[in-house]
Amino acid sequence: MTDKPGDGPAGSSGGSAAAIDRGRFRKGGEAPLRGSRGPLLYSDVIRERWRRPRFRGELPGASAVAEDVNPLCGDRVRLMVALEGDRVATARFVGDSCAICTASADVLAELVVGRSRAEALRVDTADVLAVLQADIRPTRMRCVTLPLSVFAMALNGKS
Repeated sequence: MTDKPGDGPAGSSGGSAAAIDRGRFRKGGEAPLRGSRGPLLYSDVIRERWRRPRFRGELPGASAVAEDVNPLCGDRVRLMVALEGDRVATARFVGDSCAICTASADVLAELVVGRSRAEALRVDTADVLAVLQADIRPTRMRCVTLPLSVFAMALNGKS
């Protein structure tokens, strides 16, 4: 029997398949998303919005504010909205949340600015997911929807 590169025990030229794959899979053993350079944990949009959110920060004098937490994972988001008449003039968020939740809050804030109150309340999960360009597994969907529910609470006066 001849040895081929990568067939040897862990620590040799190729290591075992388990050793090679160990760091490439998400928690729970699910396969990662695939990008042009290999497996990705998050889409480019999620990574960018998490690293450099455009709408993160306090909003002094906000017309509407609400905050909520996902008790299962600990994500906490507070959304602040400034209304001018019936239009969303601007929106900001702060919180302690995962990359998906942070990106979702940032995208939501961008999507609602300039819309009427009614139009802003119609922004839904599909709208946010389309911008995030990600295949979010069901167990992480609450990370996407938490900012949406907090926004609805703020506009409906339930802080």
